[in-house]
Amino acid sequence: MSKNQQITFLKSLFQGKTNSFFLQLFRYTFVGGLAFAVDFGALFLLTEHFKLHYLISAGISFILGLIVNYFLSVKWVFNSRTVKNHFLEFVIFSLIGLIGLGLNEFFLWIFTEKFLMYYLVSKIVTAIIVYLWNFMARKVILFDKKSPNNE
Repeated sequence: MSKNQQITFLKSLFQGKTNSFFLQLFRYTFVGGLAFAVDFGALFLLTEHFKLHYLISAGISFILGLIVNYFLSVKWVFNSRTVKNHFLEFVIFSLIGLIGLGLNEFFLWIFTEKFLMYYLVSKIVTAIIVYLWNFMARKVILFDKKSPNNE
């Protein structure tokens, strides 16, 4: 691969719109990493510094991560949209996130209480599971490039 091809490839990872599944997955991973950092940081801050129960902290921090994820996903990750109404799109995005939140709380509780993992380690394992759910559900339901309603 020539230097120009490498530069073009690297630019495609971060710039421009794309319907490529793999580029979207890469970008969603990047966005998910940023949203996870917000989520994880808020979980730690709320639990350790504000002394909230870790499950309450997890709910609040998850919602903060969801907001970051939505705005970056619609602006940078997904080019095609199945829902033209942006408010309805956010509601559906959030409902998928609420299912993710339920999965987050359930697996965080299971790994922490039943498998006796430290809650921050439990959060890492849980985040991987929820990440896979969120990407696939959002890709299929909201951002499918084959949708007749694409903008």
